Amino acid sequence: MFAIKVEDLTKTFNGTTAVDHISFNVNNGELFGLLGPNGAGKTTTINILSTLLKPTSGYAEVAGFNVLKDRDAVRNSIGVVFQDTALDNRLTGRENLEFHSVMYGMSKEERNERIREVMELVELSDKADVLVEKYSGGMKRRLEIARGLIHKPKVLFLDEPSLGLDAQTRRAIWEYIRKLNKEEVSIILTTHYMEEADYLCERVAIVDHGKIVALDTPQNLKDSLGGDVVSLELQEQNDDGFEAELKGFEWIEGIDRHDGMLDLKVKNADKHIPEIFLTAERRGVAINSIHLRKPSLEDVFLRYTGKTIREQEAGQADRHRGRAIRGGHR
Repeated sequence: MFAIKVEDLTKTFNGTTAVDHISFNVNNGELFGLLGPNGAGKTTTINILSTLLKPTSGYAEVAGFNVLKDRDAVRNSIGVVFQDTALDNRLTGRENLEFHSVMYGMSKEERNERIREVMELVELSDKADVLVEKYSGGMKRRLEIARGLIHKPKVLFLDEPSLGLDAQTRRAIWEYIRKLNKEEVSIILTTHYMEEADYLCERVAIVDHGKIVALDTPQNLKDSLGGDVVSLELQEQNDDGFEAELKGFEWIEGIDRHDGMLDLKVKNADKHIPEIFLTAERRGVAINSIHLRKPSLEDVFLRYTGKTIREQEAGQADRHRGRAIRGGHR
């Protein structure tokens, strides 16, 4: 039995398709990621799997229970940490967990023992009786993770678990998530941070415009591109012959343009960088900078969607502003 099973899942809102016939499975004990820009359909998928939304069509089950027919059983089997903080700042950390555990019908003895366990797990035992309003952002996130685990769920949903945190706190949250996964909790997380997906997830589904465009381990996804990545920042020039000539070299496996950069997928890049410079010089093309690196999940996303996540999110923001402006003139 899979921890999560999704078949041809679709969700539309007023004619807009947010989730577009996606299918995937999450194994028991797996840490699985949905990677994509804001607005790609990741949170909508989580909301369907956690029974907060009903799908338009398709099938999904969590912990062996149908998300439509067995909603209560699903809810008793899952923990959820949402993007937005849902803690009561006027209560202590312990009181927040107490309130949540009461909702799950846990006895007082069981509640006390479980609160002690989860507070210890997220290293907040010494802050249990401090008001949440005095917690830092990272402490609040850890408390929310503790709350999601209070009833020993089989599946934990983490929706953008490190959103808005500084780099150091984000890394600490990653370590807590890894620790949780070792407790044999199946975890599905959404993120638009490439490094987060690469570091945490055993498998990643890349989501774009509601569709899954690629699904595999992070390493296999990166290996699928082949070669190293040479990024060129060029001065503005009108000679398209430079790119055309590069495409003619058998050691260049692909070329992508984005954000004013030219990304080349190159076999044995160290050996061929001088030839790239010579070709640019012959064409009268000035190179402002050059950077050599191994393929990343950002490169994978670019290959499958034609844009970086940053470009996708910028485009979505522009569309939202356009709708707001049009709405204001009605």
